[in-house]
Order: sequence, then structure tokens, then C-alpha cells
Amino acid sequence: MLDQILDSSMAFSLKTPILLLILITLEAVLSADNAIALAAIAQGLKKPELQRSALNLGLVVAYVLRMSLILTATWVVKFWQFELLGAIYLLWLVFNYFTSQDNEEDNHHGPEFASLWQAIPLIAVTDLAFSLDSVTTAIALADEIWLILLGGTIGVITLRFLAELFIRWLNEYTYLEDAGFITVGFVGLRLLFRVINPELVPPQWLMISAIALVFAWGFSKRNPDSKDEVKIPIEPMEDQVSKEPEKISS
Repeated sequence: MLDQILDSSMAFSLKTPILLLILITLEAVLSADNAIALAAIAQGLKKPELQRSALNLGLVVAYVLRMSLILTATWVVKFWQFELLGAIYLLWLVFNYFTSQDNEEDNHHGPEFASLWQAIPLIAVTDLAFSLDSVTTAIALADEIWLILLGGTIGVITLRFLAELFIRWLNEYTYLEDAGFITVGFVGLRLLFRVINPELVPPQWLMISAIALVFAWGFSKRNPDSKDEVKIPIEPMEDQVSKEPEKISS
């Protein structure tokens, strides 16, 4: 389907924006599970301002690593060991999440950090592992490096805002964190299948459809403990009048 859309006979002026739109769409869709993982890592820091700083600094490092990966992608794809390491790391994240015990205070799974600088490397490495899948997909669609670099830049910016949103949503929706790590497992298995036998890799449309269905389940139940607004009880008017001090007439 994409081959038909991007047929070589298409004018350059039309082909370039369509390619860019496809890359941005793929980055946005494939960033959802990445954002969940980064949000869960950032939650290992208790203070909201530290969580924001970890995302900001971690994604600056991640951006440098992602751009380096794009520029060296033609060399990296020759070594299946990189994808194997990425697959093992992502599947380890999933295993660690589902086998770790809940923190009774905030229901947080996964690692907890004593300082900001412990979280930053983990955020950067996690994004790099996800990038092994998204960058390979981008290279398959476009031959122009500047276009892939632009798509990756927009992807990191999108990821930053998505991760902050997910930090809030993880406390509001009961199944969302589970759903996010299930999709992380999808990406890890996709990388693993690519190493074992590329013919086993599911098509991109099937991957996106599966992610969409799992996230629909993730947003299906709101946590009863989360309150968007604090409700202040209002006393009946008669009670308020009865409590007013009596006026002493002169």
C-alpha cells in the first residue's frame, strides 16, 4: 500500500510532504508504548519537578543517541546483535514490571531512584532500544537522511509531551500501565523475531492495530481513587441561615 502511495512517478513536491506525514504519524503511534515506559521510569522519582527534569534531560541524551543511530543506521543494521540487545532489554523491562511488587503508597512498579542522575541514563537507554524498531521502519520508507532526522526530531518532541501526560494518566486509569507494558512486550518480540527470522515479523499495520486495541483496554476503567476535583459539601440553605449570628438590634 505504501509502495503505491509513494510511487517513484509521483512528483517530488508531493512525495516529500506525504513521506514526512507518514513518518510523523508512525512516530506518534509508536511513541505511545515508549512514553508509557518512560513515564513509569520517571515515576521512580517521587517529586513531580524531578520527574519533569528527568524527562527533559533524559530525552536530550536520548535525542543525541537517536540522531547518532539514524546517521549510522546503514552500519548498525548489518549487526543483528544490536537488535538482540534491544529485544532483551525491552523484554527485561516487561518481565521486571510484571514480577515486581506494588509500592503500597502509590502502586508504582519498577525501579525507584534516590537521585535524578540515576533515572536519566535509564530513560535514554530505553528510548534507544525503542528507536531500533522505529528507525528501521523509517529507513525502509525513506531514503533521504534529512527527512528521517526531521521525523525523529518530531518524534522525540512528541514523546516528551506524551510521557508527561502518561505520568498523570497512569494514576487515573487502572489498566493503563499494564496495557503500556504489554505493548512494550510487542516491540521487544518484534525485534526478537527480526533477529530469528525476518519473515516472522508482523506487518506494521497489524502492530499498530494491536497497540490501539491494547490501549483501548488500558483506558477502559478509571481508578476510583483518582479525583479530578475535590468536592466540597454544601450545606442546606436553612442550616446556613440558622448558623448566622443573630443580629442585635439597637
